[in-house]
Amino acid sequence: MARKACIIGGGVIGGGWAARFLLNGWDVAVFDPDPEAERKISEVLANARRSLPALSDVPMPAEGRLSFAGTITEAVEGADYIQESVSERLELKHRVFAQIQQASHGVPIGSSTSGFKPSELQEGAADPSVIFVAHPFNPVYLLPLAEVVPSAKSDAKLIESAKEILREIGMFPLHVRKEIDAHIADRFLEAVWREALWLVKDGIATTEEIDEAIRMGFGLRWGQMGLFETYRVAGGEAGMKHFMAQFGPCLSWPWTKLMDVPEFTDELVDLIAGQSDAQSGHYSIRELERIRDSNLIGFMRALKDRNWGAGKVLLDHDKRRRAAFHDGAATGEGAPLVMAQMQVLPGWIDYNGHMTESRYLFAASDTSDAFLRLIGADMDYVAGGHSYYTAETHIMHLGEAKLGDRLTGTLQILGSDEKRIHAFIRIQRGEDVVASLEQMFLHVDMKAGRACAAAPEVLARLAPLAEAHKRLARPDAAGRHVGQRRA
Repeated sequence: MARKACIIGGGVIGGGWAARFLLNGWDVAVFDPDPEAERKISEVLANARRSLPALSDVPMPAEGRLSFAGTITEAVEGADYIQESVSERLELKHRVFAQIQQASHGVPIGSSTSGFKPSELQEGAADPSVIFVAHPFNPVYLLPLAEVVPSAKSDAKLIESAKEILREIGMFPLHVRKEIDAHIADRFLEAVWREALWLVKDGIATTEEIDEAIRMGFGLRWGQMGLFETYRVAGGEAGMKHFMAQFGPCLSWPWTKLMDVPEFTDELVDLIAGQSDAQSGHYSIRELERIRDSNLIGFMRALKDRNWGAGKVLLDHDKRRRAAFHDGAATGEGAPLVMAQMQVLPGWIDYNGHMTESRYLFAASDTSDAFLRLIGADMDYVAGGHSYYTAETHIMHLGEAKLGDRLTGTLQILGSDEKRIHAFIRIQRGEDVVASLEQMFLHVDMKAGRACAAAPEVLARLAPLAEAHKRLARPDAAGRHVGQRRA
């Protein structure tokens, strides 16, 4: 049975939370008195459905059920996690917490507040121990960071449980150990924002020029290394101490106006709004969101390929979800081994709208890698200097897989000895086989560069599987040559 998340407040942030939970298999109940809430959340959810699966190499779970409640009490009923995302007014948040806690007891209540401290949120609460800050970043369904800020009154075990829930939906909970106004990330954003206001007000730069300075330069560095690691690299071989000695004195120079705030006048607002309209007004908000999401996907997938920064969070989330699928622990009695579950992602599609040829090989690799892990020839085994290499592959394309299709990879052992595994892989959409691959794997001593016998423990795991598969019917396509007519 799916767990339930309750979202109080269905704006941009609340809608993002709802999408993040829904697409990770949670049921979600939303309360928002805004009569447009359903439309707004449906639009956010449409963007999330288009973009979040593109970050994953594991099929998304079945989407949870979305409901809209007429009252907070109705929304909260049966919830395993509650996220408050109402307007940044402390008295409003206090009223919302009071209503939540009339119907909820002991359930984690995270607040999306970007500025208030948890001790302020907890004032007057029936049970302050379950209220904490869980501050995300827009778009919530893509960006992994959530600043988790407890207070001295928080239940430490509940905070750890809440952090694990956030990890389960693919987020990175950053535990802020000391509460402070605006937490960590927004304090940086506020400092940059103030300086940007001065640059526009003083006529030094336009909104577009400031954005170009960020996205063409340090924004790219910050996105994958942050602040201190970036400056450590800037220090060269001498490191951080050299950087600090070289650039530290400039902190006393009058480069910035961070201690001075421009008067927030109508004229300043009109100036910035006018420049922003000229810069981006030819796009609708939804178009800008889709452009943003597409750019973030490309950037984050590049980080994922390198197991770096936000990419490490995505890889960990894939690992968690992959573990939820059948891991091939059975011996395959009566049927080939089900080794992989996949979903056709946007990056897998060619100009015809079908899954491209290279991705069938990728799907087969995912299937065979899972099988090798099953018999003990995993990455630790490879690190020890031995591995199975693919020596030969024959692929038949039997159907067309399209965007969003869920695929299963099965493996049947046709034969094996101490050095070789002869396997037949099927890539299926439901019961339909869209491709089959016949492969020969050769066990190799990587240092010597030649074939050798597999380790006894690997052969011991392989033997009962191979014996069980002797009783399976040999696939008709096994042993085919290229161009052979189908029966």
